[in-house]
Amino acid sequence: MIRLTRHLRAVKERVLVDLDLPAHEYDTLHALAGRGGRAAPSDLAADLAMAPASITARVDTLLRRGFVRRIPSTVDRRRVDVELTEAGQAAWRGAMEVQGAEEHRLLGALTVTERRHLSDLLRRVLLVAEQPQSTSQTD
Repeated sequence: MIRLTRHLRAVKERVLVDLDLPAHEYDTLHALAGRGGRAAPSDLAADLAMAPASITARVDTLLRRGFVRRIPSTVDRRRVDVELTEAGQAAWRGAMEVQGAEEHRLLGALTVTERRHLSDLLRRVLLVAEQPQSTSQTD
């Protein structure tokens, strides 16, 4: 699993270099896309586990690159939201497409049934990983 994770990370890093998209910018675009392309900076900060002041610097950089714009909030007129532009959407989607193609290439080694079985097994392992560890071990 570590080798597979390293491989996928290396593919992601190459894609981001090719697209001239630093990882922190990609992560911010990804978080924004995950919220439907629009979010409050405080929500992005929470999603990225960052201080709100730090997200402002990221948004400013993305704004200068034309990847996002600030728009009035539909919830609170005192607040400003961040929205993906077409250029930001294209940059994020470009990175996602290359990564997705590599994942499909790798999983293409398995049949549909094998992929479903692998997914089920990994889900079971993940559920255990997400549980708090008990202090006593049982066999």
